[in-house]
Amino acid sequence: MHHVSIRTANIYRAIAFYEQLGFQVCERFTTGYTLACWMEGMGGRIELIQIPEPKPAPDAFADPHYVGYYHLSFDVTEQISDLSSYLHHLKQLFSQKVRENPENFQPLVVLLEPNQQQIGNRIYEVAFIADTDGLPIEIIRILTTINS
Repeated sequence: MHHVSIRTANIYRAIAFYEQLGFQVCERFTTGYTLACWMEGMGGRIELIQIPEPKPAPDAFADPHYVGYYHLSFDVTEQISDLSSYLHHLKQLFSQKVRENPENFQPLVVLLEPNQQQIGNRIYEVAFIADTDGLPIEIIRILTTINS
């Protein structure tokens, strides 16, 4: 996959949010009518596009009847050793950023605290956060592989 594209109400707030997750802007451009950029990090690339006159996004996380793209998922197995500690660190980081720059930051919203989930022969630690537009982001980490 080349990239995932995200439409955002405020590209500057979105860039600031994804930078805290470890992404860096690698290209800035316009799509003909609005600002856009590519950001790289966490083993992938996202495209942010600022939308003039944005409408609120549907609540894909809370609406059990929502149909469509559901969330981005980032595997942090190689980067962190404990998802709870990582989220705690992110919450503190975002709180500090809100105090320093409330125009571009808001407190981190945790949609689902870390829990374990078995998929196939692996046990994962999984949590969900929301980006600046309320879009769900899954943070996933492999805990163990079960030998059959």
